[in-house]
Amino acid sequence: MEKISVIIGERIRIFRKRAGLSQEKLAELADVHNTYIGQLERGEKNASLETIEKITRALGISFETLFEKIIPETHPSESHGLMLDYYNKVNELPENEQLIIYQIIDTALKLKC
Repeated sequence: MEKISVIIGERIRIFRKRAGLSQEKLAELADVHNTYIGQLERGEKNASLETIEKITRALGISFETLFEKIIPETHPSESHGLMLDYYNKVNELPENEQLIIYQIIDTALKLKC
């Protein structure tokens, strides 16, 4: 599994873009240095819980949302990595497009049975 700092960094970037914020604006709202946001998004730095709280508040999301479905495994399977990749790609989409993809998958699974 990828390092947790990389996964969280990707999620911060996704939520920042979804909120229409630049790295500089997010840094301002979270009261951190703007280069630090870039380092977090690239997984180069590990944020403290206090910093994560500032960032999630600035993004208007909860801790739970940021850490949702991060399941560390002792021996990650290849399929888990694939599912995480799909999850991250779909998570970047607007909610209405996520719903369409969900409906397509749901229909395909019903047809399979």
